[in-house]
Amino acid sequence: MLLWINGPFGGGKTQTAHEIQRRLPGSIICDPEHVGFGLHRMTPPLLRGDFQDLPAWRQGVYEVLDLALTRHRGTVIAPMTVVEAAYFRETVGRLRERGHDVRHFALLADRVTVLRRLRERGFGHALRFVAGRDIPVLRESFAVSKLDVCLERLGQAEFAEQVWTDRLTIPQVADRIAASAGLRLTPNTDSALRGRLRRAWTGLRHIRLD
Repeated sequence: MLLWINGPFGGGKTQTAHEIQRRLPGSIICDPEHVGFGLHRMTPPLLRGDFQDLPAWRQGVYEVLDLALTRHRGTVIAPMTVVEAAYFRETVGRLRERGHDVRHFALLADRVTVLRRLRERGFGHALRFVAGRDIPVLRESFAVSKLDVCLERLGQAEFAEQVWTDRLTIPQVADRIAASAGLRLTPNTDSALRGRLRRAWTGLRHIRLD
């Protein structure tokens, strides 16, 4: 089974994916963003745009996930924002046509909630502390610029199942997804402090400087 976790940038996809992975024995995370990182690094800086616009990205994601789903015996988790319907069909749609059990979830929240979560990102606070409060954080600026289109498109029927996360914690979102997919997660035994530390560490591990 593939769990594709979609949502706006800053919507909790990565944190949710890692929460599911740590509580679902045998599961693995295959992050489609890494295919895009590789393509960007092969491309001259002045020619870089949205890597999802490259047919090589859609084909690469399809092939890698098809391989993982065919050869790996556990659940595969893919956290990735995709809001272009054609690109969605080329990845999620083709995997379904191939016969794979693909469960898609769009993590949604009120615009104010997502903006608050973006501001609370640990990296953003650290960078502002070092560089000055008025220095914009590039990835946060990109996320904000894409927020409205993400929320509008991901609310459409094609991107079901939608999970509204405004009043849910990350473990609760993971529980909701697992229940819908018919998966059994191990109990969440983290204290509030340990959960915050775990999520902070996950965030630090996924900082990109390029």
